[in-house]
Amino acid sequence: MNTIEKIQNNLDNFSKSERKVAEVIMASPQTAIHSSIATLAKMADVSEPTVNRFCRRLDTKGFPDFKLHLAQSLANGTPYVNRNVEENDGPDAYTHKIFESTMACLDVAKNSLDPMQVNRAVDLLTQAKKISFFGLGASASVAHDAMNKFFRFNIPIACFDDIVMQRMSCINSTENDVVVLISHTGRTKSLVEIAELAKSNGATVIAITAKDSPLEKMASLAICLDVPEDTDVYMPMASRVVQMTVIDVLATGFTLRRGVGFRDNLKRVKEALKDSRYGKDERYQ
Repeated sequence: MNTIEKIQNNLDNFSKSERKVAEVIMASPQTAIHSSIATLAKMADVSEPTVNRFCRRLDTKGFPDFKLHLAQSLANGTPYVNRNVEENDGPDAYTHKIFESTMACLDVAKNSLDPMQVNRAVDLLTQAKKISFFGLGASASVAHDAMNKFFRFNIPIACFDDIVMQRMSCINSTENDVVVLISHTGRTKSLVEIAELAKSNGATVIAITAKDSPLEKMASLAICLDVPEDTDVYMPMASRVVQMTVIDVLATGFTLRRGVGFRDNLKRVKEALKDSRYGKDERYQ
């Protein structure tokens, strides 16, 4: 039973004040996810301790934990599509639900991200002589997106979604290399083995993965993401968007760390591409 179902099933068991909180949340779960405890208490016309008491009644540790479980409920419905989508949903409904659940997952991931780990990852990336991005399945597209971002940074970049090529690349790695492994679950045996192989050849391994997963434990540094999406049963959606956002964060950190001169070089690269595009006011003949 997810959090929304728990609220619905326990409406008659809540106190008068707790029911006010429940009604505000059920009226707009997305607003609740993005609200502070003070804002939600004001919306329900109750005290902040009442909101905390309500959260504990639902077997959560407090308001932040409750918001995580609520986001998980919104990200959850039809197998291999999105667990919040129902069979009879029309285009308006499922479009709204997909966007809303993705935004909820991004918000949860943002709040769970450790800035110190991000900063350390940027340190390692800017010091690397070569960077490799590896992913399998849905995470392979994220690895290719990372290659696209970092390729313009004038540093050798590799990207493989074939396990044999990944192994050969790791065997040829050195202590100056950084290997970035991307996995939502962190339980893919092949990637854990790749991490071990890369480290045994001197490379530094950065994992973008789940907390307390085998891949996190094997990596030199892990950026752990709390993404409420069960990819064992459902097609990866929000988790992929969150991973790509983290890649954007790392690429931005890399750019800022390299300084103004480096950004001027990126600007020249952009300028060189202008002739390859039609102008906004130019008609195609």
